[in-house]
Amino acid sequence: MGGRAVARSPTLPAMDLKDATLMILAESADHPEVARLAQAVYDRLADGGEVPHFILSDMLGEASGKGVLRAVHRKYSATAFDALVMPICREIDRQRPVPPRPRPAPEDDPLTSSTFRR
Repeated sequence: MGGRAVARSPTLPAMDLKDATLMILAESADHPEVARLAQAVYDRLADGGEVPHFILSDMLGEASGKGVLRAVHRKYSATAFDALVMPICREIDRQRPVPPRPRPAPEDDPLTSSTFRR
């Protein structure tokens, strides 16, 4: 049975939100604004608190704007970068309210309209 070995991409254990924030904090030493925000987020998480999605979003935005995320991506593998960023993104997604979808007006809905447009 001379089958080929299947190349697998490396996987890392799941990183939690607190660990991801700690990594942002560690990598942002040269950027005081990012470090201050990451420290506040980490402290709240370490105390067992929840961090509002807009603060997490601000932290990612600052880290991106100051080049911290770009440096992390360069320094580590793409898998490690995803393991770092995804817990933060998932928490933002979990908390952010979903806006209602606009419904078409009855006359604009081709399935219920009384007139057929060509």
